[in-house]
Amino acid sequence: MTTAFAPQKPVANATPPDMASLLCSRMCHDLLSPIGAMANGLELLAEETDPAMRQRCMELLEQSARASADKLKFFRLAFGAAGGFGELVPVAEPRALIEALVAQNDRITLGWSCPLAGLGKPAVKILLNLALLGIEALVRGGALEIAIEPQPATAGWEIAVSASGPKIAFDGRIREALAGRLPASELTGRTAPAAMIAGLAAAAGGVIQIAESEAALVLGVALGAG
Repeated sequence: MTTAFAPQKPVANATPPDMASLLCSRMCHDLLSPIGAMANGLELLAEETDPAMRQRCMELLEQSARASADKLKFFRLAFGAAGGFGELVPVAEPRALIEALVAQNDRITLGWSCPLAGLGKPAVKILLNLALLGIEALVRGGALEIAIEPQPATAGWEIAVSASGPKIAFDGRIREALAGRLPASELTGRTAPAAMIAGLAAAAGGVIQIAESEAALVLGVALGAG
């Protein structure tokens, strides 16, 4: 099934404080696991005397710390106001953030195609949040493919994220949030990134495309020059 639509504006009638709260909730939810693992590791390290076990605790602490830092950097640019200087963000920056997030799941492989050197901050946020939805869809692992292509006819570009694997999970509420049709009262930390994509796309006059099957999900956003 393939659909294309211009998201409604304003998106889901959610106020900026509401959206900020939801995105903060989502960030806290995703950071809880690695930070909790660090706390547990420190407790074990304080009690453990065997050198081999202490070394293993240190390795787990390092992994959890790296995962926490990677997620914080990702959310800082995906949800916040970070991102280089000026209007353009070097493409290498969001690519590195996505690669780090994918590296936390050894069942997912990443493919990347982008001839551009830089993207505007709204486009970068759309890219990162699309990638987040794609990663979430790969509940049993698979391949995440990201392509960013210039559109000469509009002097803009199209961002496409493809997730393919043995079982794709794509909640209908995320689809509704992408369209800007999910009421503010029904938005959650899980659907807030999709609502954010819709808001950014609507502000830029963009068009969102969704193609899905049992084994594949393709999310695309076409943006004009502005």
